[in-house]
Amino acid sequence: MERTTEPRRLLDVSGAALVKVLAAVVMVWVWLRLWQFIMLLALAVVLAVAFAPVVAWLERRRLPRGVGAVLVALVVAGLTVGFFWMAGASLMDQAKTLGSRISDVERYVVHRTPQPILRLFQESDGGLPDASSLVPYVIRAGRLALSAVIVGVLALIVMVYLLVEGRQTYQWLIAFVPATHRARTDQTALEAQEAVKGYVLANIATSVFAAIFVFVALSVLHVPAALLLALLAGIFDFIPVLGFICSAAPAVLLALTVSGPTAFLVAMLYVAYHGVENYFIAPKVYGGRLRLSNLAVIVAFAAGAELGGVIGALLALPVAAMYPAIERIWLKDYLERDTVERHRRIERQSA
Repeated sequence: MERTTEPRRLLDVSGAALVKVLAAVVMVWVWLRLWQFIMLLALAVVLAVAFAPVVAWLERRRLPRGVGAVLVALVVAGLTVGFFWMAGASLMDQAKTLGSRISDVERYVVHRTPQPILRLFQESDGGLPDASSLVPYVIRAGRLALSAVIVGVLALIVMVYLLVEGRQTYQWLIAFVPATHRARTDQTALEAQEAVKGYVLANIATSVFAAIFVFVALSVLHVPAALLLALLAGIFDFIPVLGFICSAAPAVLLALTVSGPTAFLVAMLYVAYHGVENYFIAPKVYGGRLRLSNLAVIVAFAAGAELGGVIGALLALPVAAMYPAIERIWLKDYLERDTVERHRRIERQSA
């Protein structure tokens, strides 16, 4: 009897392992085939969670939920279109002024450049590219812009459906979860919703602060296109840790058209505000919602960007902020007894 049962037991184990391997392969294949749609769906979920309180408030004012969801989507779309329209108008207004100032900077650089280096540039075959060679880059930029518009519209459409039918969809999906795990799943979903909501609202607040600071500072220093640079800083501030610093580059370049000391002062102001935002404004705004160190933010952002591009980078932080809840609800039984409590103490100290 022992000889007949032992091979069967080994065959059962091998079969289970094979099923797991096949399931992992299928999941990887699905991700590779549908990662763009998955990122779009995740973005729509984040937007729906962020605007759900607004729709609920409108519903309490006797406005049908569907009408409230459509109204929110129209407001978001209108604000987005208004931003790009205002940015384009500001850019067109500043173009003529910037052209003359950039020419002044160019003459200054040429005047300060040693003659041997100037002769080297003049004798080289390089120079301004032919306009026809720029056509492929313009077409590529147009395609990227069109793709961004399509992604934005689809995300808003999916967001509307989630705001209207999200509760029914969640109840339909949770029916697949074993009954023994449904309570923990509900708790995880609730805490994930709070984490996403807190992340979005806090990011909006810090972005508004950044835009106001940049506009006031650049206006006082008479840097051209101050409004456009302020809007750019507010948008880039959504990118954690590195976004606001990246928005400093165009501001410093445009400040060079005023003077060298002005450009240096602009750079110092950006760096100073970045420090104030990270260590004073952000902790106050985020409060107890997201307790993530700068290292965790950078690692999560880099991993999200590698997995899902820009959308993945933006979604990385709320996903990372969900880990404490997952650890407390799902992983507590598999960790050391004091692990969760030690992590809580560290989070309270860093908050």
